Amino acid sequence: MRHIRNTLFVNTEDAYTALDGENVVIRQGDDVRGRFPLHILESIFLFSYAGASPALMGKCAREGIDLVFLTPQGRFLARACGESRGNVLLRRKQYRLADDLGASCEIARNFIFGKVSNCRRVIDRTRRDHAMRIDAEAFGQASDQLQNMLPQILEETDLDVLRSLEGAAAKIYFGVFDDMILREKEAFFFHGRNRRPPLDKVNALLSFLYTMLGSDCAAALEMVGLDSYVGFLHRDRPGRTSLALDLLEELRPCMADRFALTLINDRILSSKDFHEQENGAVLLSGDGRKKVQKAWQERKKAQITHPFLKEKLEWGLVPYVQALLLSRYLRGDLDGYPPFLWK
Repeated sequence: MRHIRNTLFVNTEDAYTALDGENVVIRQGDDVRGRFPLHILESIFLFSYAGASPALMGKCAREGIDLVFLTPQGRFLARACGESRGNVLLRRKQYRLADDLGASCEIARNFIFGKVSNCRRVIDRTRRDHAMRIDAEAFGQASDQLQNMLPQILEETDLDVLRSLEGAAAKIYFGVFDDMILREKEAFFFHGRNRRPPLDKVNALLSFLYTMLGSDCAAALEMVGLDSYVGFLHRDRPGRTSLALDLLEELRPCMADRFALTLINDRILSSKDFHEQENGAVLLSGDGRKKVQKAWQERKKAQITHPFLKEKLEWGLVPYVQALLLSRYLRGDLDGYPPFLWK
């Protein structure tokens, strides 16, 4: 089993990141602000306009270290990739199945089954843990509605209908999401998903977490030899990592949404960790990002038992394991792709 390593977050807006031997060096003007051995790193997130040296980009590509560029506000810009990994026959199989709408739907419905099942689990966890603080009856109805959709999702053979089912499930799930927020309701509220830009604190937090988790999914897919840009549910679009978005769907509820609720309800974040721009966009502040990143790293190191493999592993390895299971299915080693079903 692969071991999870560290993620380096560079938050200083004018920091320039460079290579020095086997180390990544963070410079601000003439000052060296940090030095880290590359062998302990799995990925580097740069929230800086200054960027990185070509030497560092090349080294990261050769060593399989994911290098992600974002704006200081957390908007994704680009991800540096090295040579394609894996057997070319695996990618050819991926492309053939992606061109077949029926085969694509067969895979995509497992992603959506996982997503809806995990949404239901988030609802049930809240109902179990905070029954006295929520409308338990409304939560129970939402859980039952999602449960009733699962057999239909597994039988669906049309991608458009599958997307409609996913949209209906998301409406049910997000319909009770605001009630899962248990503190500072005047500051933290959720009246529906909005993005590009996010218009409230909860959506700003969700977008930031989805960006980090999406990058992890893309890196995991490339690591096992798949093309992260060719998806089954999300169709081809230039510059979009469609397969990473497919994988992200099933992992959003348990890895990002639940984590966002923890950050708010456990008072790790406060309203002071966000700022509003003149155009109405709400973004995490620099200190807010640091708090999220620190907690995200700790969360990724927590252990769970994988529901399919029945083995203990760290949360941060879940995208890699799911990518590996998907590659095994495409190779014909598994009868179907087993989505991650949180328990």
